[in-house]
Amino acid sequence: MLWIQNGYVIDPRSGMEGKKDILIEDGMIIKIGECGAFAQDAEAKAARGDETAQGIDADDREKVQVIDAEGLIVAPGLVDVHVHFREPGFTYKEDIQSGAKAAAKGGFTTVVLMANTKPANDNVETLSEVLEKGRQTGIHLLSCVNVTKGMKGQELVPMEELAQAGAVGFTDDGVPILSEELVREAMQHAQAIGMPVSFHEEDPKYIENNGINRGKASEYYGIGGSSREAEISLSARDIEIAKETGADIDIQHISTKEAVELVREARQAGFSNIHAEATPHHFTLTEEAAIKYGTNAKMNPPLREEADRLAIIKGLQDGTIEMIATDHAPHSAEEKARPITQAPSGIIGLETSLALGITELVDKGFLSMTELLERMSTGPARVYHLDAGYLAEGGPADLILIDQDAEMIPGNYASKASNTPFTGWKLKGRVKATICGGAVVYEDQA
Repeated sequence: MLWIQNGYVIDPRSGMEGKKDILIEDGMIIKIGECGAFAQDAEAKAARGDETAQGIDADDREKVQVIDAEGLIVAPGLVDVHVHFREPGFTYKEDIQSGAKAAAKGGFTTVVLMANTKPANDNVETLSEVLEKGRQTGIHLLSCVNVTKGMKGQELVPMEELAQAGAVGFTDDGVPILSEELVREAMQHAQAIGMPVSFHEEDPKYIENNGINRGKASEYYGIGGSSREAEISLSARDIEIAKETGADIDIQHISTKEAVELVREARQAGFSNIHAEATPHHFTLTEEAAIKYGTNAKMNPPLREEADRLAIIKGLQDGTIEMIATDHAPHSAEEKARPITQAPSGIIGLETSLALGITELVDKGFLSMTELLERMSTGPARVYHLDAGYLAEGGPADLILIDQDAEMIPGNYASKASNTPFTGWKLKGRVKATICGGAVVYEDQA
């Protein structure tokens, strides 16, 4: 039994907010009450005629672990629906265990893995192996599977079979699906089984060297770069197909103001099945960072212009963008040391995501803390149909304790990788503890 005392509880789903105590047993939240509600045992209170008393029976008191959360926010465990843990096939970059440790340190109790592994996660055997290893991590590790076999964009995977085997979504993330016919067929199947399809929207015909925006950054490096039209064109196509089919789709790591507006227009027209996610790096940085930080600020899609960054923030404000997702993409130091055109794209993000949200969105007045937590927990869980991202009696005991005002300087990562431009930044907001299934899986030692 775990008793969290005196914390400022925020539940974005119900709107509950205020100082409360939470009692946890057998992986579930069994009681949420006013501070001190469980301070005396139930039998003693009942003897005094207090029929409304909630308490901890005397026999249970010695089994109770107490956490004093005075001065801390108690919130739902964060949910990241877009991470790369590189297993199987690329475990020198990251593996399921190290990725899960990074997630717990960042306050995430539920993560959804992408499927661009080796072998590709397009079959029951690979999916089962990943999920079994995930069950040994201490957090809820779920996985998407590919949309197309081998991520080749030619033939659909057996979507219904993989859904029954435990997949929570479909994506060829890292590779755009160019066949409109295949995309339509995939959406039709996904709609029939009630699962989301997530799209990496970058049409290669508009790209010469990916990972760097076509504009000031590409001119600096003397390369072609990635045009914004690469994202706009495929986003427009897939939104129209989603309107036709009714499938839930996720425009992944959205980066352009035009794509944000396409999602907004669709949702305003009543198409609630069209969703989008934004990364912390896209709401924090512009292409200037690619010039300053080099390959550690190279990612697909690339960092773009200030107008795009502000459009993403506006999308998060008005609910056009329902999810913040890290696109946690670890690479080795040797890979990132290559020249700009040869180094792989992507940065790690699990351990900096919440602090960047607090520093860049909450402290600057763009979102309230409740709104930030909604975009990082309740929203992603809703889109992916997960039992996560909320606090309620009878619900899962997945929580985080946050010191909103504490300084957080990224470094000393739990991830195997350190490819990020944010190392050494002075941020605000520390995860003090992460609790998953009622067990403390991370505790800040600072």
